[in-house]
Amino acid sequence: MNNTFGIPIIPDNDATRVQKLHEYQILDTPVGEGPFQHVASLATHLFKVPIALVSLVDKQRVWFKANVGLEGVNEVDRGTSLCSLAVLSHEPTVFENAVEEPCLLANPLVAGEFGLRFYAAAPLTNPEGLNLGAVCIVDKIPRKFSIADQKILEHLAAVVMKELELWKLTIPAQQKAVNANV
Repeated sequence: MNNTFGIPIIPDNDATRVQKLHEYQILDTPVGEGPFQHVASLATHLFKVPIALVSLVDKQRVWFKANVGLEGVNEVDRGTSLCSLAVLSHEPTVFENAVEEPCLLANPLVAGEFGLRFYAAAPLTNPEGLNLGAVCIVDKIPRKFSIADQKILEHLAAVVMKELELWKLTIPAQQKAVNANV
């Protein structure tokens, strides 16, 4: 993995964190429907941003369970995705103007054609305290993001985490449905 941030992005507990993420059996499931997509859509409206994602940080990639504004993009390399930074903290990660952040200057999403300028993410923290991913919002213009905004984003992340826990409880039923269609 190519780390574009110039700082460590792999937490000490990463092997356990990735193992716990895989226990949800949600990676590579259909995208763009259900409660995850509703949360991403709601985030774009609440914060008036063009892009919102429900991202899950796997070992080498960041996979999007929900995606508003980047349709057709299902995943990004972990060493490029700012969500890799969001799982390092239990607090929201906020870059009001990404070009002012030294760790982002070599990142192709910031320095390249995409032109990312604003990023905010609240981690998806499982009951064991492991950050599995994030609810994030993105814009191509700098913007302010208040403490109240951060709290709203944290609440959206809590809703997504509750949905992930419900998803995990229904894995046997989902597997039966997949097997019935085969």
